[in-house]
Amino acid sequence: MANITKKVSWSSRTDESGTPGEGTPLLNGSERASHSRQIGRLSTVDLEEEITSDEDSQRGRLKEIPHNEKLLSLKYESLDYDNIENQLFLEEERRMSYMGFRCLEISRWVVCGLIGFLTGLIACFIDIAVEELAGIKYQVVKENIEKFTEVGGLSISLLLWAVLNSAIVMMGAIIVAFFEPIAAGSGIPQIKCYLNGIKIPRVVRLKTLVVKVCGVICSVVGGLAVGKEGPMIHSGAVVAAGVSQGRSTSLKRDFKIFEYFRRDTEKRDFVSAGAAAGVSAAFGAPVGGVLFSLEEGASFWNQMLTWRIFFASMISTFTLNFFLSVYHKNPGDLSNPGLINFGRFQSDSVAYNLYEIPLFIAMGAIGGLLGALFNILNYWLTIFRIRYVHRPCLQVMEAMLVAAVTATVSFTMIYFSNDCQPLGPEHSEEYPLQLFCADGEYNSMATAFFNTPERSVRSLFHNQPGSYNPLTLGLFTLTYFFLACWTYGLAVSAGVFIPSLLIGAAWGRLCGILLASIPSNGSIWADPGKYALIGAAAQLGGIVRMTLSLTVIMVEATGNVTYGLPIMLVLMTAKIVGDYFVEGLYDIHIKLQSVPFLHWDAPATSHWLTAREVMSSQVTCLNRIEKVGTIVDTLSNTSTNHNGFPVVVQVSGSDEPAKLCGLILRSQLIVLLKHKVFVELARSRLTHRKLQLKDFRDAYPRFPPIQSIHVSQDERECMMDLTEFMNATPYTVPQETSLPRVFKLFRALGLRHLVVVDDVNRVVGLVTRKDLARYHLGKHGLEELQLAQT
Repeated sequence: MANITKKVSWSSRTDESGTPGEGTPLLNGSERASHSRQIGRLSTVDLEEEITSDEDSQRGRLKEIPHNEKLLSLKYESLDYDNIENQLFLEEERRMSYMGFRCLEISRWVVCGLIGFLTGLIACFIDIAVEELAGIKYQVVKENIEKFTEVGGLSISLLLWAVLNSAIVMMGAIIVAFFEPIAAGSGIPQIKCYLNGIKIPRVVRLKTLVVKVCGVICSVVGGLAVGKEGPMIHSGAVVAAGVSQGRSTSLKRDFKIFEYFRRDTEKRDFVSAGAAAGVSAAFGAPVGGVLFSLEEGASFWNQMLTWRIFFASMISTFTLNFFLSVYHKNPGDLSNPGLINFGRFQSDSVAYNLYEIPLFIAMGAIGGLLGALFNILNYWLTIFRIRYVHRPCLQVMEAMLVAAVTATVSFTMIYFSNDCQPLGPEHSEEYPLQLFCADGEYNSMATAFFNTPERSVRSLFHNQPGSYNPLTLGLFTLTYFFLACWTYGLAVSAGVFIPSLLIGAAWGRLCGILLASIPSNGSIWADPGKYALIGAAAQLGGIVRMTLSLTVIMVEATGNVTYGLPIMLVLMTAKIVGDYFVEGLYDIHIKLQSVPFLHWDAPATSHWLTAREVMSSQVTCLNRIEKVGTIVDTLSNTSTNHNGFPVVVQVSGSDEPAKLCGLILRSQLIVLLKHKVFVELARSRLTHRKLQLKDFRDAYPRFPPIQSIHVSQDERECMMDLTEFMNATPYTVPQETSLPRVFKLFRALGLRHLVVVDDVNRVVGLVTRKDLARYHLGKHGLEELQLAQT
């Protein structure tokens, strides 16, 4: 753990054209002690040299990983959303007939249908596995508790419950911590980043999907304060990324289908369809799924894409519905549209009056405050985890500890609760625990804790008024709030949706009971179930800060449009109040990973910055006909590690500087070197097969590293002609362009490289995602983040 952070400093070297780095005004007007910042080349200062001796490494690893959120990580690359319009691409497009384009459109619909179908199947598998396993576990514990209630010795029951929970969670944590750490959590921050155009390593692999599905089953069955809905979104995205490529790189199987879609542009559209299908399967909310993709991720949107995503969402919810109806032994009854079914709210019980709207808004504000508290606590906890709980074995132990504590707290709450309710003929409890209650009664606290979280939410929404005691709800809210906060961020696959809904439903129902106790003219004007719904929306909105999609998801999940307005008002209030204190939970976790995330717009006060001040000015350019040795050396140079190289051409016979004529990517150069596309070889071998676009698609997405390509000494002297392969029309901006304008062009077109040129088309710099993500609005105005090789 010695080589943790390679700091990056800005030093004013001269760039290729010999002009020194331009001095820029300091961002906050403050003078730096060392020297006024000059924009120049990034030079990496390695901190590894201090701690490389053998005895130091033998002495044991660092106990603490230094973590600084004012850094942006250099390990994340951008996706190429912009098509590389080189000669090969243009020739292929021109050769394609109208029918060819129609067939491609049809295959896009087929892929979306497959994504929806497979996502629905995965959701169905998770649901059935959780139901069956949790049923067995609760049955065993229930019988044990009943046995020891009569004869004494309930501590044995507690031990059994805690050990069962810990063992199940341990299995889930081991596969995540040791085999695929990226599968931890809900996966929504990672998918948000992917749809923002960031290549998060290993996020859409098959192995990630398998670990995610098994992990989420273990964590829900293990009784943690988690839900299985968040991971469905990640699972849908992985399915989409795999199906749309027509092959599996993990299994090394190529089905030779959908080859045209093997590029970032197409793949990213399908991943947004997969995320929407995941939401749709989780909540039975196809429209909510489409809006989730629109609100949280996809930067690029058009009408046909919306249609296809909606189609994938519909297929997903229908598949889940159909297979669950078969499982429940009434095939054809399509009444379980999603994993979480809030149950239908009857119109008469949920009618609301105009004078209740201010109450709903006040509940939204409470949700915003509680959500902000949740996020702040989780933020400090996550920083603690990054610094100290970074070994896989420690992560597994922490997950087991949380599982055991959750079981102990639940047991203690049930044990000391004397809230007994009569067991009516139409009681909805799956596992009613009698404990110390009289015959024909059950312990009300047990229905909240001794159940899967989804069932608990449903009972809070629909149980009759009077079936919960206010003290029970208050204690439950308090304990579950801290348990859920501690659980989010563990090395297990788990979502935060359902715990948030459960906390909100509990304090919402409590508000309803308190309002009902206010003397009124005989009618119970405050139905507690209605307030439980509003509280659930407020709490979830306060934690994740989604507005549009969450309103629609809640309306679709409850099956009652009447509540559209109150839910929307509540979510808006929760977002406004919460944003005043801290960002949403997903944004916090994205920031803690030091991901160069681009928001919708440039920072508000950045108009005075220009492209010349934000660009990286030490650019490695290649000639249009370049020596192979130079290309190999450029790609092998670990200090620069660039991914895009402007191609320049020298005007023959003049001593003018070279002018820009194109842009070529590292991945393209590697494919050219691998296939040895050298000028001399092309002349000597007349039968040499011309390189096609298929060769580049076959290498996508895991291009080999430059170290694996062997180039002999003789071949180093050969020349390579880049004319046919470079993008001859890259996007460029003049160096005086303002930062918001550069940002808008970069973000709206999904670029990876934007070339900055002077008035005679010479390359003066290159703008990448990290150059733009560095600037953000902080508490003291515009701030600039440092770049680091974390």
